[in-house]
Amino acid sequence: MLTSTLVGLRAVTSSVVITRNLAAAQKATDPIQQLFLDKIREYKQKSAGGKLLDASPAIQKELKAELDKLEKQYGGGSGVDMTSFPSFKFEEPKLDPINEQPAAAKK
Repeated sequence: MLTSTLVGLRAVTSSVVITRNLAAAQKATDPIQQLFLDKIREYKQKSAGGKLLDASPAIQKELKAELDKLEKQYGGGSGVDMTSFPSFKFEEPKLDPINEQPAAAKK
């Protein structure tokens, strides 16, 4: 009984050590991966306004022209918010009334 308890305790202890070693191995990162994460964080800070990052006036003018062209093509115009989800209105169709009288009463 004592030996089975010791064996069980050893198994639990070794699994805890293995789990801790795996957790430590997951914290280590590749330097390339760290560079990638740093660049993503830097981009997030620079593009906080939602605009193009480091865009020249020529690029901004071209973007505006393309957005105007798309608005005309897809039904946008002045006062229409093309960035919002469209609202749909479904109306119930008008159906002809059905004659609900029983067949025997039609004589």
